[in-house]
Amino acid sequence: MLISPDLSFSRTLPLDVFNQLGELLEQMAQAVEGEFVVLTEAVLKRISIPEEWQTQRFTVVISKGFSALMVGFPEQRGDFWEQLDVKLTFSCEAIASFLTNIRDLFAHNSPQHQKIDSFCQLLTPNDVKLQSQFTLLLLDFFLPQSNQEVIQPQASTTPVASVCQPVEDALNKQLAQERLLNQITTRTRQSLDLSVIMVTAIEQVRKFLELDRLVICKLVYPQVTQLFNSRENLNTNNNLPSGLFSSENFFSDVSDSKPRQANYPSLNGGNFCFGIPNFGEEKKHASNFSSSLNLGQSSSCVIYESRIDDTIPSVLNYREEYCFVPNSPWWEKYRQGFTVAVDDVEKTYALEECLLNALRTIKVRSKFIAPIVFEDQLWGLLIAHQCNTPHNWNESEKSLLTSVAEQLAIAIHQAELMRSLTQEKHTLEQRVVERTVALHDALVAAEAASRLRSEFLATISHELLTPLTYVIGMSATLLRWSFGDLNQRQREYLQTIHDSGERLLEMINDILDLSQIEAGKAVLNITEFSLVKIAENIVASLLEKATSQQVTLRLELLVDQKGDRFTADVRRVEQILWNLLSNAIKFTPEAGNVTLRLWMEDDTAVFQVEDTGIGIPQEQLPLLFEKFHQLDTPYRRRYEGTGLGLALTKQLVELHRGRIEVESTVGVGSIFTVWIPVQPEPVIQF
Repeated sequence: MLISPDLSFSRTLPLDVFNQLGELLEQMAQAVEGEFVVLTEAVLKRISIPEEWQTQRFTVVISKGFSALMVGFPEQRGDFWEQLDVKLTFSCEAIASFLTNIRDLFAHNSPQHQKIDSFCQLLTPNDVKLQSQFTLLLLDFFLPQSNQEVIQPQASTTPVASVCQPVEDALNKQLAQERLLNQITTRTRQSLDLSVIMVTAIEQVRKFLELDRLVICKLVYPQVTQLFNSRENLNTNNNLPSGLFSSENFFSDVSDSKPRQANYPSLNGGNFCFGIPNFGEEKKHASNFSSSLNLGQSSSCVIYESRIDDTIPSVLNYREEYCFVPNSPWWEKYRQGFTVAVDDVEKTYALEECLLNALRTIKVRSKFIAPIVFEDQLWGLLIAHQCNTPHNWNESEKSLLTSVAEQLAIAIHQAELMRSLTQEKHTLEQRVVERTVALHDALVAAEAASRLRSEFLATISHELLTPLTYVIGMSATLLRWSFGDLNQRQREYLQTIHDSGERLLEMINDILDLSQIEAGKAVLNITEFSLVKIAENIVASLLEKATSQQVTLRLELLVDQKGDRFTADVRRVEQILWNLLSNAIKFTPEAGNVTLRLWMEDDTAVFQVEDTGIGIPQEQLPLLFEKFHQLDTPYRRRYEGTGLGLALTKQLVELHRGRIEVESTVGVGSIFTVWIPVQPEPVIQF
């Protein structure tokens, strides 16, 4: 730092005296006619600086008639910086050297770098008269008045204020602040009206802290919000001009360079936004990006505002379109929960003329920003303004504003949850209505189909079964006891009539059984029976049919005949075996084999029917148990049947809580395996 023999003043001073000297220098600069510049350490607040600069205090005054530099280096005592080693100089060379050091802290192509270069060109030797005038001011400041009389305090009988009064006042204010925060917290928990919560909160907080203006600024467009909330999108190659979406371009920290707004509610019905900045050569890229993200109007806006009176200008309709400053990491810091306090914008933004003029236009002298972070995303900012004088933001004020921002984030979270729940409820209600209508229509259609089927089956039962019984019975009677002699042809005709009637009766019974099962009206008649016996009976009843087709029918019993007692619906089990065996015989060519195997697996009876028939293609296996479906095409039908046998068999197996599986190879044969668990016997109550 600057250590030069040209310094005209050097001594150790308290911090408050250093600040008073800084104000004296500023007053001197203001008294000079023409342009002047005052720089303090506040201009370095928003950039990363070396450690030796972080505790250094300075004031630089630059004008054509009077320039000065005052630098203070802290002397630490305990945990506080109580004293400063203060050096004051009026040397143009020393001031220029110090300004060069400040300039080098900024990026080479930044506006601040160029601005400081222009300040150096303003430096000229001080006017002797102005120099002498300041010297006299210093003497008046440090030397006591010779004619000042020392007046001894007289004893007074009037009561004096308690020495604890400041402490008591501070405690009372702290209690009032806690009560206010509790009121906001309670309202947040009890109310789901986000607008009411925000309006009430900022009005109460502004009055309590005696702020000139308090606003809530919200990020509007999700595309831009995603840019700010994504760490990898910050300061990366995103085809944006440098600094377009940095914190310096945002109203809450330094300036907001965003376009116009969407309509949002506010205290006076207005809206606030900033426009896209004019970047000269880079403006073309900014415009292209604006078009791609639909940023022609706004990406952020002030949605709520509270002002002390009408002398404070409203920021709800303000637009600033040309201000631009370099990039900074403040957006990411906001997202991480960092706050920003600017005691005096005139000092902090002294190197950023465009931004400073924008803040002067909306009458901002001091500001504090607390981020509103919702689900780890930057939703918006709570911004406090003092408009007429600088303001030193104390820890109590910072704590209250930060806590209020956190409560607003909770209110936003609640409102978002309620919105999501309401939307989901509406969606579910709509789906329930649609589903109910669909189910009602389906139920009506099913009832109509069931009624038609019942009527059809009733008609079939009455119109077909009764005359069919007569046909079968009379044809059987004629075959056995005919009146008169029958020649061979007549006998063959009668046999055909009888066999056709039997097949038709079997088909009708299958249809009736299948319809009863599907309607849930089928009831199992559970009894105890011998597995071996029914297997032998089924094989014996089909032996003649197998012999007529020159197919060998075998029975393999893999169960102990003494322990073959089983509980199930014996008629349905016989029907299952009959369908499987007759189907196997029908599709097995001459000289083929059909085998029925029977064994037990724990409490489950296993029936397996294996044949050496034509087999079933793999692609047709899923269609095997479909009703009225035969696997050979109608153009080459060689086998009779309705296609109900296997469908009915599967239904009967599942009625017993069993299962059926099939393995088949074309040209080799098929294997049907059925598992039927033992059925519980019905309990008879007396």
